[in-house]
Amino acid sequence: MSTGKRIVFTGGSGKAGRHVIPYLLSKGHKVLNLDLIPFPDPSADVYTLKTDLTDSGQVFNGLTSHFNMAGYESGSVPGPPDVVIHFAAYARNMLVPDSELFQANVRSTYNIVEAASKLGVKKIIIASSETVYGVCFAQGDAEYHSFPLEEDYDVDPEDSYALSKICGEKTARTFARRFKNDIYALRIGNVIEPHEYARDFPAFIESPKTRKRNAWSYIDARDLGQICDLAIANSGLGFQVFNATNDTITVKDDLSTKEFLEKECPGTKFTREMGKNEAPLSNRKIREVLGFKDVHDWRKYL
Repeated sequence: MSTGKRIVFTGGSGKAGRHVIPYLLSKGHKVLNLDLIPFPDPSADVYTLKTDLTDSGQVFNGLTSHFNMAGYESGSVPGPPDVVIHFAAYARNMLVPDSELFQANVRSTYNIVEAASKLGVKKIIIASSETVYGVCFAQGDAEYHSFPLEEDYDVDPEDSYALSKICGEKTARTFARRFKNDIYALRIGNVIEPHEYARDFPAFIESPKTRKRNAWSYIDARDLGQICDLAIANSGLGFQVFNATNDTITVKDDLSTKEFLEKECPGTKFTREMGKNEAPLSNRKIREVLGFKDVHDWRKYL
């Protein structure tokens, strides 16, 4: 939607970033990837600067770097980017011990938000997570407090990964208040890549109980690119939290969303009426505020 921004993107070599960055490039943006591993598509116009984001000095230098070697031909030293998008993190529990996950995720988010804010970057987008709603990594069969899951929900997870994401949101709010910049936290749903529809969705549909931890919701990795572009284009909102999900629930169409949830989660209250096939992890705010339009509905691919 918007064009011509210089974007520093952290964690661009990961599952989401490898699809989001090409989308941003297609919209005319320039992207520098801060990651520990190269961008997986060597044909893409993406330079990866190997950066340890838990080191504040490396973060500051990464945010004031050339975007590629050709930068040395321009005649001017690099300044800060127009936009910082921070997706880098340990992506879930059980990759490293909980204490390492927590400190690394919290420290890297703090370092990015602090450095970008102090360098004068007016638009920062950070990756939060569906896990903050407290069921994804709960011990045993936990229940949601209410439906739909929206941004004013009382988030109360019991795991270190989700806690690190809540700390990231609070960090963003703190710096947005101090520096009067826009910092948007995306509570990203279960990220689905194009090849995963045919591989995974038949089992999802036949065994809906397996999708409770993801609130029967998802985000197509390419639509996440659209969300990032819309977040770049829509300014002046200060600190915001947005659920980043596609429109619809990932169950058969024989029951409405409300009927399905009443069957699977009896006794859980509803705080408003829900659309017939609305995803329980609702994207209503991002549709109404940023103008998101679902492109990759899972039904197109089965």
